[in-house]
Amino acid sequence: MDVGSLTSGLLTGLREGVEAALIISIILSYLARSGHRQAFGRVWLGAAAAVALSLAAGLALFVTVGDLPSPYEQLFEAAAMLLAAAVVTWMLFWMRRTSAGIRDELQAALGRALAVGSASGLALLAFVAVMREGLETSLFLVGQAASAQAGAGWVLLGAVAGLAIAAVLGAAMYRGAARINLRVFFRWTGIALIFIAAGLLASAVHELVEIGWINVGTVVVADLSSVLPHEAIDGAPAGVPLVIGQLLRALVGYNARPELAMVVAWVVYVGAVLPLYLRPIAPRLPSPARPLEPAA
Repeated sequence: MDVGSLTSGLLTGLREGVEAALIISIILSYLARSGHRQAFGRVWLGAAAAVALSLAAGLALFVTVGDLPSPYEQLFEAAAMLLAAAVVTWMLFWMRRTSAGIRDELQAALGRALAVGSASGLALLAFVAVMREGLETSLFLVGQAASAQAGAGWVLLGAVAGLAIAAVLGAAMYRGAARINLRVFFRWTGIALIFIAAGLLASAVHELVEIGWINVGTVVVADLSSVLPHEAIDGAPAGVPLVIGQLLRALVGYNARPELAMVVAWVVYVGAVLPLYLRPIAPRLPSPARPLEPAA
């Protein structure tokens, strides 16, 4: 059992799943309060279509990785990890900036769709809202699976478990039974995803070093494979040290024999992104009133 890959997949599925569940619960709550429960089916149809398309996209990406010959496989894995790190970074800051107004924006869009009596509008709204989360999740999981290699199955299993928990939380939010502080939840899972993204970035650098695309900083900083290996190899200690090493690899990109370029990439990313993410959000100032034009 790869505890690290399972945990990283669980965190990703839980975070992204809760975001999607929150959006769907807002939509359904608004429809219920406005007396449009008959539109629930359209919302579920749009959400299901988005989930199916996201799964297909993620599966296609994952299968493509295994079919490429060397060094193109390593290049594709590095590209997937870099893109996943970039997307999750953008997603974290987008959610941080817009989370306060997401309910009002969704309800305004729902009001417009209901005003024109558009069934396809409701389905499309749910589709777009869930599709964004689904594609982000698929891409991030593909990057994690590429980094985990042998533990790819555990990443997927963890993601499924995280999504299942998120579905339960979403149902509880709709019923009004959930009392979790979403601001605190998103803040701490966001911090965890920053470290996971840093690990993906460092792993991508490692792949590029291995195939010779990066020729600077290739010296190995330290060799801890005899004490804390990140993968099972002959002569390396098994048991607890291996479990801890795999956990650290999945969560923070730990490598028992890291190159200098890996370490620099990890430190620069965390040092730049984490303070920006934790800085206080400036309150939105009201738009200045427009001066009255003089009468003609």
